[in-house]
Amino acid sequence: MNNINFLNAELLATVVSQKSYPKTEVPEIAFVGRSNVGKSSLLNCLVSRKNLARTSSTPGKTATVNFYNIDKKLNFVDLPGYGYAKVSKVEKEKWGGMIEEYLAKRENLLRIFQLVDMRHKPSVDDCLMMDWIRGFGFEPTVIATKLDKLKKAQIEGKLELIRTTLKLGESAIVIPFSSEKRTGKEEVHALIDSIYADAMQEEDKFD
Repeated sequence: MNNINFLNAELLATVVSQKSYPKTEVPEIAFVGRSNVGKSSLLNCLVSRKNLARTSSTPGKTATVNFYNIDKKLNFVDLPGYGYAKVSKVEKEKWGGMIEEYLAKRENLLRIFQLVDMRHKPSVDDCLMMDWIRGFGFEPTVIATKLDKLKKAQIEGKLELIRTTLKLGESAIVIPFSSEKRTGKEEVHALIDSIYADAMQEEDKFD
């Protein structure tokens, strides 16, 4: 039985800088990945809603930090997509700054889930993001999206390529995921429940 009711979800805030972050002190889990990796689809899948997080057919549209409250217990934080070639260098730097500001300054951040498209080898930007995640002291956690686009025989090799390219140890969590088929949804729910339960053991941090 879940500790968290993932169906009880609402958009809390859409912001562009730290001064507008919600004042809530509940634990937070951030989601980050390349533009068009399927972050919005994953978030909607996790809360069983079609449009809590807005999906777009045009990559590079998420230029804000979006906070979603889940069951009054924790927040999901959708960070801007990175690595989209058709936006200007200035825009890329702005979005990179928004991601870095959040990761560096949000004290109630528990874990960062990095999404990678498992059809392709992780990009240079994916590797840089993983370096950032480690640099800020977080445990590498990867959700490999678009599982339904692969043949069964391809899956193991693609997962190994992700582990090798991102320099993940054997203990690092990599969850294959399909928003379309809802594959991996229960595993992500269970992981979030576990992360939340561990955080509640350190109650002083969130009092």
